[in-house]
Amino acid sequence: MDLIGLLQPHLIPAGLGVFVGLIMALTGAGGGILSVPLLVFVLHLPMVEASPIGLLAVTVSSALGAIMALKTGLLRYRAAMLLAFAGLLLSPAGLWLAHQIPNQPLMLIFAIVLLYVAVRIFVDAYQQSKGIYKEPKAVPCSLDLSIGRLIWTVPCARALIGSGALAGFLSGLLGVGGGFVIVPALKRISDLPMQSIVATSLGVLSLISLGGVAGSGLAGTMNWLVAIPFAIGAIVGMMAGRLIAPGISSQWTQLIFAGFSGLVAIGLAMKAL
Repeated sequence: MDLIGLLQPHLIPAGLGVFVGLIMALTGAGGGILSVPLLVFVLHLPMVEASPIGLLAVTVSSALGAIMALKTGLLRYRAAMLLAFAGLLLSPAGLWLAHQIPNQPLMLIFAIVLLYVAVRIFVDAYQQSKGIYKEPKAVPCSLDLSIGRLIWTVPCARALIGSGALAGFLSGLLGVGGGFVIVPALKRISDLPMQSIVATSLGVLSLISLGGVAGSGLAGTMNWLVAIPFAIGAIVGMMAGRLIAPGISSQWTQLIFAGFSGLVAIGLAMKAL
């Protein structure tokens, strides 16, 4: 068999991975939640098999993005570590529950979560594109501009722990990184700039997803033949996305992502029903 024949079975997973990594680089949230339905639709994998593959791709691509962001000073690593610690505590519970729920109901739950995320991102992006801004409110996690670090308080720590725990549980249950929880949570509870929020989200995702990958690997539920090319593609997509992100309008990126996610969510719900 020639080289092309050997590589052909891996080209589709790799291509899907490139798309996922690209979306993660541009949004800090979307790639992980799209990886599972893409694997279900295109490769016809069951949810329980697709979830750990999605987590592996999120782990490697978000880790790469987080390291790059750390070098530029955008990653708030203390906040990321606290969020990830809370997430890692709840991730095994979500992973256990995922194996107790049949494939069809689990697909329906995923579709509902994805549709909610799509609607929320669409509304936020539409308001920004129209110049509609909410009045700024006091946040528990404030940035000290003189030193470039968050001011740590009990309400701030409590808000970070709660957000991280929810992201970790959904990471284990649905095989997603949890960025769709982390990004809006940081926007709500902190006054960090968007670039720093995306960078911190990537740091959290890499740590939380790593816990899910480790659990799946130990349980023997990881399909490595699909997971490895998918993860390699995600790395390529993340690197490409980091290069082109400065020249792309974040509002239009979010609107397109929201529309695509909404269509995927509807298709996944129909497949489940």
